Amino acid sequence: ASAAAVASANNDTFTTADKTTTNEQQQQPELTKEEQNDKPKRIYRYFKSLLRQWEAELNSRPDAIKRTMSGKNETKTLKQCKDYIRPLFTLCKRREIEESLQNHLFNIVLYCEQGEFVKAHDAYLDVAIGRAAWPIGVTMVGIHARSGRAKIESANVAHVMNSELQRKYLTSVKRLMSFAQRVRVDVDPSKKVVNL
Repeated sequence: ASAAAVASANNDTFTTADKTTTNEQQQQPELTKEEQNDKPKRIYRYFKSLLRQWEAELNSRPDAIKRTMSGKNETKTLKQCKDYIRPLFTLCKRREIEESLQNHLFNIVLYCEQGEFVKAHDAYLDVAIGRAAWPIGVTMVGIHARSGRAKIESANVAHVMNSELQRKYLTSVKRLMSFAQRVRVDVDPSKKVVNL
């Protein structure tokens, strides 16, 4: 019984059969056409499987490494990530996730599964800081609306600004993206985001 099998024994509505980890990569079962298009379910399953992989990796470390300051910090980071992403999982299970946020997260999941981490990072930036115009100075000084104002719409708005709860689970999404990138040794380095 692996740590992933124990972790999957909870009562989640999206829990599937036990998945095995080989070469630090999750072997995803073949998804039916219906499951591929079920965005909340795909988002939930992908990030939940990354949490299980990360937890299994940390549990497999030797005790000497677990006791070091960096080892303890990694464990705390995982625990915080699990706590922060829980509201997103709840929204996915209830299918109450906002449409534009759901689309961005689904794109992140698709890009990460394909190993396109640069594109996933761009999608994360879209959801985190958005592409909305940030006007500087005085706006609307005349009686006519500026043509650029029409470009500001909900698809361009940053979700991280909406609430503290969203900021927290988007932070956890980014941490899980970084973990997925680190364990995917089969991906070309040109498709990975390098944090300096």
